[in-house]
Amino acid sequence: MQAASTVFLVRPARFGFNADTAPSNHFQQAIAGLDEAAGQARAFAEFDAVVATLRGRGVRVLVFDDTPAPAKPDAVFPNNWLTLHPDGRVLLYPMCAPNRRPERRPDILAALGREFVLREVVDLSGYEQQDRFLEGTGSIIFDHEHRVAYAALSARTDAGLFAEVAGQLGYRPVAFRAHDAAGHEIYHTNVMMCVGAGFAVVCLASIGAAAERAAVAAALTGTGHELVDITLAQVAHFAGNMLTLRPAAGPGPLLALSQSAFDALTAGQRRRLGCHAELLPLSIPTIETIGGGSARCMLAEVFLPARQ
Repeated sequence: MQAASTVFLVRPARFGFNADTAPSNHFQQAIAGLDEAAGQARAFAEFDAVVATLRGRGVRVLVFDDTPAPAKPDAVFPNNWLTLHPDGRVLLYPMCAPNRRPERRPDILAALGREFVLREVVDLSGYEQQDRFLEGTGSIIFDHEHRVAYAALSARTDAGLFAEVAGQLGYRPVAFRAHDAAGHEIYHTNVMMCVGAGFAVVCLASIGAAAERAAVAAALTGTGHELVDITLAQVAHFAGNMLTLRPAAGPGPLLALSQSAFDALTAGQRRRLGCHAELLPLSIPTIETIGGGSARCMLAEVFLPARQ
């Protein structure tokens, strides 16, 4: 229930540094000496390698091509604009940066609807007119098994909207504020937190308020998760940006993460996580450096029921 066996990814057409998202995403960095064409070529190669690796390990991967116009430099991160639920509900989310809003594509929903049951589409994008944002599973970490939702509040994650969505879906909301080592507000919850079946990765040091920190730890341990606490330095390498996946065949679940995240983990942390899932590092240095998002951000989980 916590791990999807099918994911979809969007192959980028105009990948690049997004100046519109940079003010709130301090993980984005330009790569010195790398021009736009070379950066795109590297990103395309990294993307295709991710798809091949996941498919090779038994995960069902659907790939949609980004459309060249309008330019969507962050199209490779589709988890921010929708979630696909087991009851057939689809939620479309309000996005902070105007140049990300065209990522919400009816043609992708139509293609999914030919294979899966889409009973209801809940379009929350109208909140953009009120400057209220909630960016999918970037903003919300779902514990599907225990019906708990976690969110680090930020310019991209509105407190009231988070509570409203959690209530609509029947999840208990746990909200808090988190900051990186430089004191910047962490833009998305999924860079400092991951919830899997039986374990949770979280950077408790990023949660400044003692009461909020204690509440998050209590919610996670109270639902039976083994807590793997990571450092702020590890967060900077996307060590919190992970996702469990369930291959169609194989000994057990996979934990997808970037190679840089894997390298940042200690041997002890890898062992503890390895008791719950096989770690699957993916090499995406260009995508995560320029895009400011990592492996988990590239994966949109498909929990929808299949058509008979």
